[in-house]
Amino acid sequence: MEHLSIKEIYDRLAELEGWELTGNEITKEFNFDNHKEAVEFVQKVGEEAERKHHHPDIFIKYNKVTLTLTTHDANGLTHEDFKLAKIIEQLV
Repeated sequence: MEHLSIKEIYDRLAELEGWELTGNEITKEFNFDNHKEAVEFVQKVGEEAERKHHHPDIFIKYNKVTLTLTTHDANGLTHEDFKLAKIIEQLV
């Protein structure tokens, strides 16, 4: 799988609110009212990640969830990262 060019990455980032490019990853922090809601969101993300066979790095800090996407096999960002980011946005 081939990684995206920097132009392609910025074009796709423009379609996603709140996602940021850091190195060869995209990251977003999601805030919830409490820890329970944060964990429920992570469960939904995990189910979608399994369906897509594409898994984000997940960090939970009480009511905040930070998701980081990259395609390790491609050593960078691919279409799969942005597909999953769009799906994640629908889960909030």
